[in-house]
Amino acid sequence: MARTPAPQLLATSDLHVNLSANRALLGRLRPQSPDDWLLVGGDVSDRAGEVEATLAALASRFAKVVWVPGNHDLWTLPEDEVQLRGEARYRHLVEACRRHGVVTPEDPFPIWDAGDEQLVVVPLFLLYDYSFRPAGSLKAEALARAEAAGVVCTDELLLHPDPYESREAWCRDRLSTTLARLTELPPLPTVLLSHYPLRAEALARLRWPEFGPWCGTTATEDWHLRFRALAVVYGHLHIPSTSWLDGVRFQEVSLGYPREWGRRASGPVLVRDVLAAPEPAAAAAS
Repeated sequence: MARTPAPQLLATSDLHVNLSANRALLGRLRPQSPDDWLLVGGDVSDRAGEVEATLAALASRFAKVVWVPGNHDLWTLPEDEVQLRGEARYRHLVEACRRHGVVTPEDPFPIWDAGDEQLVVVPLFLLYDYSFRPAGSLKAEALARAEAAGVVCTDELLLHPDPYESREAWCRDRLSTTLARLTELPPLPTVLLSHYPLRAEALARLRWPEFGPWCGTTATEDWHLRFRALAVVYGHLHIPSTSWLDGVRFQEVSLGYPREWGRRASGPVLVRDVLAAPEPAAAAAS
């Protein structure tokens, strides 16, 4: 009799199922074990109904699904049936997730228990505050450089901060709210799940570094140490990679757009094992 594979903690991000090629790939996504969990790092779709339908389908396959919003999930497109903006849109998506048993940043943090080890999965919704910019520069200067390079993020048109005065103000509130919850974590290792990278080093792989201001906040640069992370999982950059810092695995798990995954030698990779043993060279480098 074949043995059931050991449960895995799997992760994906930037599924963009509004694109037909990505939607077709997602139909093939299945767990290896009935006890597998799936972490979803945002950008499921830019339409609220598709976000809910996709997460509901994944929740029917995996033992547990944990989701954080990406910037595309929070866009308000003129053609979307859901015209909520900002915080109201986020809360709408949270309630949609709860209808299907999907864990959100507003819910109790789930404990992953593989038998030999327990850890806390921590979904983070933090946004960005334009602080990922060259040292000594002002926000206005960074945005001017981005405009000159033609890489201004569409968030400026479609990600509304209502009722906050700005996306930075919303980010500050999310940081404050999240930190209050993180101080109450049980004394266990963690996996931190975010749409945005928690540290600026990840931006070195961007083709257009001018995009950096829309990629996170410097306020989180030490969170992997402060909150006992075994792994930090994120997306947004569409540059899948694994790196190590202070013995912590940093894993960018985006699927991305067909024009991107179609060029990769590996082809599209839908999920990655968050707790897989590191390659010997990576382990030595950490």
